[in-house]
Amino acid sequence: MQLRDLALSYVARYATSAGKLERYLARKLAERGWAEGEERPDIAALVARYVEAGYIDDAAYARMKASGLQGRGYGARRVQQTLAEAGVDQALRDEVTADHAARRHAALTMARKRRFGPFAPLPPEREVREKQLAAMLRAGHDLDMAREMVNAPSIAAAEEWAAALDGDGNDGAW
Repeated sequence: MQLRDLALSYVARYATSAGKLERYLARKLAERGWAEGEERPDIAALVARYVEAGYIDDAAYARMKASGLQGRGYGARRVQQTLAEAGVDQALRDEVTADHAARRHAALTMARKRRFGPFAPLPPEREVREKQLAAMLRAGHDLDMAREMVNAPSIAAAEEWAAALDGDGNDGAW
């Protein structure tokens, strides 16, 4: 199978970025090797051709990936990290990173899904709250947002805090 066939098969199966495709093809070359006398294929040119053809769109990939991660409750830092690993450039990562209000909703989503803070069946003890806080930090949430969510006095207060910035741009503290 030729390199361009591998590339076409990969982009047909997976939503990908140019950086991810380039790493995939380099790995496949390393796994399969190439003959000593042959010159190494130009992976960058192949990827550039697929970008020009519209098979790869880093902006669309970044928007899709960021939206999916945020919808699952991940924070901005985790979204940035995932996009960086996919080879998405910094300007594009900054463009698709959620605003402050959306970050609050992502924190609320995670707390609800994982039953953190006010969503727990019983009020959590200090040690449990610390573990919940650590999990939210690992998921990419800011420390202040994670604390607000884990220490929320009630579900209604957590939902109110998350919605406080919707449309008006103020700080929305408790």
